[in-house]
Amino acid sequence: MGIRHINPEGLHRSPAFSQAVVVERPTKTIYIGGQNGVDAAGKVVGPTVGEQSEQVFRNLATILESEGATLANIVHWTIAVVDGQSFDEGVAAFQRVWNRDDPPPAITVHVVAGLNPGCLVEIDAVAVV
Repeated sequence: MGIRHINPEGLHRSPAFSQAVVVERPTKTIYIGGQNGVDAAGKVVGPTVGEQSEQVFRNLATILESEGATLANIVHWTIAVVDGQSFDEGVAAFQRVWNRDDPPPAITVHVVAGLNPGCLVEIDAVAVV
């Protein structure tokens, strides 16, 4: 596919993220806007980061499937979590949906003062097919 996940010597190695992802040839790139834990009716699915993160991953999967891709095609995501929330529930949701045989994407995490009303987490992503 022309995608390499790199974790150079001298940098921290984690099973949760790659330090960088290199795309080496022209491919279809999907830029996914920030997804909240909101269902198809536009309602926030639950009061916890875990519940909302599970919905975020369902939303991401729906978008990717519409373009013939899967979560494994994600090369980068940016995660925003509301200050004061435990991100451990979000990590647990990620571990439930991510195939451990696939290299994890590069990530950026921001702690923010707030998001859309009722939302505790938001993820945007870039996928390469």
